[in-house]
Amino acid sequence: MTEHLVFLDRSTLQATVRRPTFDHTWEEFPASSAEQAVERLRHATIALTNKVPLRAEALARLPELKLIAVAATGYDVIDVAACRERGIAVCNIRNYAVHTVPEHVFALILALRRSLLAYRADVERGRWQQADQFCFFDHPIRDLHGSTMGIFGGGTLGQGTAALARAFGMRVLFAAVSPTGQAGAERSPVDQVLAESDVISMHCPLPPATRNLIGAEQLRRMKPSAILINTARGGLVDEEALVTALREGWIAGAGFDVLTTEPPRLGNPLLDLRLPNFILTPHVAWASGGAMQILADQLIDNVELFGTSPGLPVVPCRYWPIS
Repeated sequence: MTEHLVFLDRSTLQATVRRPTFDHTWEEFPASSAEQAVERLRHATIALTNKVPLRAEALARLPELKLIAVAATGYDVIDVAACRERGIAVCNIRNYAVHTVPEHVFALILALRRSLLAYRADVERGRWQQADQFCFFDHPIRDLHGSTMGIFGGGTLGQGTAALARAFGMRVLFAAVSPTGQAGAERSPVDQVLAESDVISMHCPLPPATRNLIGAEQLRRMKPSAILINTARGGLVDEEALVTALREGWIAGAGFDVLTTEPPRLGNPLLDLRLPNFILTPHVAWASGGAMQILADQLIDNVELFGTSPGLPVVPCRYWPIS
């Protein structure tokens, strides 16, 4: 049987995507809206998508669909329960960003801990030229060595971030939010992690249980000198509460690569922040050239696995609940 594959948002992946080895036809679009997706998948047996949502209503109109291959680790754009009901297999990507995301995390951490944005702005305003000595100390500079990093999420990316933290001489605490601990990982109560960490980094998925995991209450429990990093999912942190925390000095800074809605066409409170202790990047922590190529190769590996074993219920996706 010839499978018909449709890639709904090919432009989200800047890499070479090889064609599967089994008999197939291929169609791709740079981008697709949710409404366009139904029409474009009308005769598809395999859908490839990064961020185009496929909900129950759409799936009900796609009787030929057998597999949804998600070109990302997060699969919250897919109604997995509806897929199970209809016998549609779902697969996602694992372990492709094991270096690039932790490196982005530490780019944000170092910029914030050493006040790089504030010092750059001072230099651009002429502050250095007016100084009475060879340097000036208008903003705090804090070492990572000897400090504590708290990590929410003990999967591959959390572990990779922990490895870099230890290389910097940091103490690492994993928050006890997952029942599936990692070997050798110290699991600590959430309140302890919030109170003792100098840096908190989010690496959780976004099932309903983790939405707004960090809100006003949690931000108030953090050290005033602490910073919060989120390269995982925007909905993990209450964005309005974060704005208040930064403006009122509950915490020292934050570095985010994600927002609750992307792209933020209707605005977002974090977009309006113009503070030297806040850095926002446009969901690119995952997007090094090498990582995207690994992702593209694994995407087709998953499709080929299904194509050669069509009865296989791929679904390597899994959620973990808050304990």
